[in-house]
Amino acid sequence: MNIFITGAGGFIGGSIAMALLAAGHRVRGLTRGSASAERLAASGIEPVLGTLDDADVLAREARACDGVINTASADHAGAVHALLAALEGSSKPLLHTSGSSVVGDDARGSCRAERVFDEKTPLTVFPLKQARRELDLHVLRAAGRSIRSVVICPSLIYGEGHGLNTKSVQIPFLVANAREQGAVQVVGPGLNVWSNVHIDDVVDLFLLALAKAPAGAFYFAENGEASFAELGAAIAQRLGMPAVESLDPELAAAKWGEAKAYFTLGSNSRVRARRARRELGWMPQHPSAVDWILHEMPVDST
Repeated sequence: MNIFITGAGGFIGGSIAMALLAAGHRVRGLTRGSASAERLAASGIEPVLGTLDDADVLAREARACDGVINTASADHAGAVHALLAALEGSSKPLLHTSGSSVVGDDARGSCRAERVFDEKTPLTVFPLKQARRELDLHVLRAAGRSIRSVVICPSLIYGEGHGLNTKSVQIPFLVANAREQGAVQVVGPGLNVWSNVHIDDVVDLFLLALAKAPAGAFYFAENGEASFAELGAAIAQRLGMPAVESLDPELAAAKWGEAKAYFTLGSNSRVRARRARRELGWMPQHPSAVDWILHEMPVDST
């Protein structure tokens, strides 16, 4: 197949792209500049110069390919609309990447939420994430326009990527901040819990969905969960640092921004990927972000 990927130089998109190449597919990847284009080309990905704001470029590539995987942004409505308009009536797959912060709460590290969501559960969406949820639903409704539209919603992703960008978001940020501050810091007491999933298992899910997911399918991606206190303690042990520090949520927001402090690091996001296991036969192999941190996380380059 000829697959067009937005975010081919990113953590998720790059890892998916390399797996597709290994499976014998042709991959064209959206990229902003000549330097990244050269790096993509060296890895076997055909670079497409442009941004998510270039609707004409997105439409051209969507019409020319056999399927589209959008990993560049969970929130860029213009890009999604351009891709869907180009694919309408084609029955081609469009895999759109969301993120489980869509069900994040405003715990600010203070507690473990009891509610756990799956694909059949009505989602509770905080107002600041409502636009993302609406975009997910718009993609799913595109199944009625003869598009095999699918939304994949990963939880906290860990592990080393296989593309140009090998680092995920939350754990590498905590590690980098710990090195700067001399201690691992979490929002509040870090009692908030996120489901998590290894990048290799995420890639496997995307490839399965590309091959056989039905139109209008929504899949969470998770295999285990941990509190940020547990993640922080594992990072501290791995780095040989003292006990985890609790950072006042408002101070964390002032330092890191409200979105990162309150949603990325301070919320609860507990989900279960029941549909992917049942419908696609997805069998994730990596059960624990904590174990990965303690035994596999690189300590020299993270």
